[in-house]
Amino acid sequence: MADSAGVFDGARQVSARVAMAMLPVRGGKRFATVFRHGSLQVEIFAPRGRDTQRPHLRDEVYVVVRGSGYYVNGAQRFAFRSGDVLFAAAGEEHHFEEFTEDFFTWVFFYGPDGGEATPG
Repeated sequence: MADSAGVFDGARQVSARVAMAMLPVRGGKRFATVFRHGSLQVEIFAPRGRDTQRPHLRDEVYVVVRGSGYYVNGAQRFAFRSGDVLFAAAGEEHHFEEFTEDFFTWVFFYGPDGGEATPG
């Protein structure tokens, strides 16, 4: 439940089971926003067949809930499995490949458009 500014949700706990139930069963998008607070936006993401996402305006962290496959970030390719944490800076090309049918992940977007500044 959001406040009048629309950026703060009252929830303090969201289960993966409830979040997955927010996804369409057939067709349509394969992600859903489940929580927002300030610049933090938490989504559930469960691509099917092929991951067609494009670079995002903000930094993001993935926490893999279930499944395995490969995470591609620019020229790098990493094997992943349940429990892994993955990162994509704002504007970076990234996607998932060869993932299992049961793959789904939490996605945490945060910070300003353009990402957080790198020191130095």
